[in-house]
Amino acid sequence: MSKSPFRRIIDTPDFWRLWWVGLINATVRWVETVAVGVVVYQRTESAFLVAMMTMLRLLPMGLFGVFLGAFAERLDRGRMLFAVVLLMAGTSAVLAILNATGQLDIWHLAFASFVNGCGWCTDNPVRRVMIGEVVGREKMSLAMSLDVGASNASRMVGPVIGGTLLAGARLHGVLILSMAMYCAALLMVLTIRARIAHDAKPGPVLAGIAEGIAFAHNDKRLRGVLLVTVIYNVFAWPFTSMIPVIGRDRLDLGPEGVGLLTTMDGIGAFAGALVLALWLTQRWYARAYICGVLSYMLMVVVFALAQSPAVAGAALLLTGIGGAGFGTMQATLVYLASPPEMRSRILGVLTVCIGVGPIGFVWLGWLADRIGSHNATALTGALGLLAMAATWRWWREI
Repeated sequence: MSKSPFRRIIDTPDFWRLWWVGLINATVRWVETVAVGVVVYQRTESAFLVAMMTMLRLLPMGLFGVFLGAFAERLDRGRMLFAVVLLMAGTSAVLAILNATGQLDIWHLAFASFVNGCGWCTDNPVRRVMIGEVVGREKMSLAMSLDVGASNASRMVGPVIGGTLLAGARLHGVLILSMAMYCAALLMVLTIRARIAHDAKPGPVLAGIAEGIAFAHNDKRLRGVLLVTVIYNVFAWPFTSMIPVIGRDRLDLGPEGVGLLTTMDGIGAFAGALVLALWLTQRWYARAYICGVLSYMLMVVVFALAQSPAVAGAALLLTGIGGAGFGTMQATLVYLASPPEMRSRILGVLTVCIGVGPIGFVWLGWLADRIGSHNATALTGALGLLAMAATWRWWREI
């Protein structure tokens, strides 16, 4: 009797090692996002600066994503993954030392956000390409569902840990936990047995990048996925930076309440990813991707206008479900549509499209300081829906 695809993935130890690395890194990211957001807002009372902290984590994707994708094809990805996690662990250690000695300032948190963003932008062209290689093309969708499910699970536990730890042990406790978790991820990377080395043809790096960009532009499916990715990251995702602000100012929540509110998005996303892993078939990949984006933006508007924590939490739950469809199918559709020899490069292009998010964070932060965080968030979500409608003819080929 043949094993189910799910069972065969369970029997692939390297997949689970890579899965654990992704889960740990994502959890730390959410712990730090909530904690840093609360700390920055307490010290400055500026919604714009809170948005900038998250924006700085995204900025390296737009600046370096396509270059990292090209270099990932020329290097041992296992070693590259180890170096990236080591960099992020070192950043948390330096912040912990600065905080313990009373020298930590806002610009330190900003610089650390940028450095850790450099590590984050390697996730698609390095770790997720490794996942595709160890599980195989036919199981990539299931593997991505499980990987996105892990990322979404981190959004359930990360904000609660960040808010609770910040209230009890302050920022120093958050930084010590981050450093310890990164060290655990380093140990996990060391146990990966597969050695997925470079697969790029010899030649100039810039020429290889240009080739990958041209291929993505000429393929209707890839072009549509990348366009929707840009719209999502400009008009939808930036709202997450406003959750601490809206939770505190509009809903009158403390650090623990803000952390709990943020987890609702993760709960919905985790549930959505599990449903996709169990029942989604290839003919529904594109529908899950597009419907996920549209429902996400609609619920962003509902969340922003909610006047009670219960309604806001329910809206965040539904944004999570929509985000699961988008997040799971995003890398899957790009991976399946890309030739093997170009996957890292084209996933690097995808990373750049994700990296346009700083435009949305800057816009949302600027607008929030002028018309209020909830009004700015609602307006931005509505503009995202209009952008999807206006570009329908370009992404309908997905």
